[in-house]
Amino acid sequence: MANKILVVDDDELVRRSLKYRLEHEGYVVTTADCGEDALSFARRDRPDLVLLDIGLPDRDGLDVARTLKREINAPIIFLTARGEENDIVVGLELGAEDYVTKPFGTRELSARIRAVLRRIERAPEVAGEETMQIGQVTLNPKSREVNVRGKRVHLRPKEFELLRLLMANAGTVLTTDYLLDAVWGEEFAGAVQVLYVYMGWLRERIEQDPRHLRYIQTVRGVGYMFATEVEK
Repeated sequence: MANKILVVDDDELVRRSLKYRLEHEGYVVTTADCGEDALSFARRDRPDLVLLDIGLPDRDGLDVARTLKREINAPIIFLTARGEENDIVVGLELGAEDYVTKPFGTRELSARIRAVLRRIERAPEVAGEETMQIGQVTLNPKSREVNVRGKRVHLRPKEFELLRLLMANAGTVLTTDYLLDAVWGEEFAGAVQVLYVYMGWLRERIEQDPRHLRYIQTVRGVGYMFATEVEK
């Protein structure tokens, strides 16, 4: 079955050109020119991927992304003309899969779309689906719940996958290349800055004192390791 893509952009030329290109590649494409229509179409069609412009006429694209993630958890690639670092960081915090800065080539965007869909289809594999507990951190793979010091902690999708991989392999050093490939896909090979950012966010959520790390240890020049023995 063909993947469904929702294109959200207030520029008619962008919508028409992307629809033509993506349908030619075999996707089922719906377009919207504002945030409210985007949410309505997404709830109706349940797209496999959303191409979302940040600068929409009626609602901030970041706000639309929050609603999409909360209601249907659709993978999102942001389309932005701003090129501002703050927008990109906030978009990643919301769980966006990728971003493309305008003007962009349709071949590049097509490659990004294929990469995201491949990553979604091959989620990282870890041994077993049993609840894991190390120290005061508990992770349930089935319910995707994480509790730290008795309180539930909300993690972004990729933060959860990082933590799940680290805890499932506690005591083993996982290289930066392995983590990037397992969580983001081979297209992100060498993009260590992305891993650094997410690892920093993850530590903020589970470490009691970021200055004295108890759980996620950095092995310089190699990668990261989750501690096997931590006082409860």
